[in-house]
Amino acid sequence: MASVFDVAKWFLNKQSMTHKKVQKMCYYAQAWHCALYDTPLFNEEIQAWVHGPVIPALYPVYADYKWNEISVSYFEEPHFDDHALNVLEAVYETYGEFTGDQLESLTHTEYPWISARGSLKPWESCTTPITIDSMKVYYRQKYEESQND
Repeated sequence: MASVFDVAKWFLNKQSMTHKKVQKMCYYAQAWHCALYDTPLFNEEIQAWVHGPVIPALYPVYADYKWNEISVSYFEEPHFDDHALNVLEAVYETYGEFTGDQLESLTHTEYPWISARGSLKPWESCTTPITIDSMKVYYRQKYEESQND
């Protein structure tokens, strides 16, 4: 199994992005891997923070960048199996053009984040986990709907 740190490095090998965008790209990689392959891509927990899904273990690694972009960093290519690479490529192709703010807005319309936050106001702090099951069910349904179009 991959680590979220390797997933983040994979995306940062592709393009410069903000800390917020790295978080959302890792979230979508996890969500789609769960939906398509029925297993998590990485073990680290994802929580439903005010600005969308956040992986707390990853947060301190890039937090000092604040709203600034993290430059493309040519890390040694992490080793991923074919399933993981397929998901990473698809997530990058689908979401890579969006900003962190746009991805935040998108996650705020999707069930896993909404469900984890419950009745909290948009500005209220939250550390509730976004469950693997909620990601799996929601994104699998989105995938199946896209196959019927």
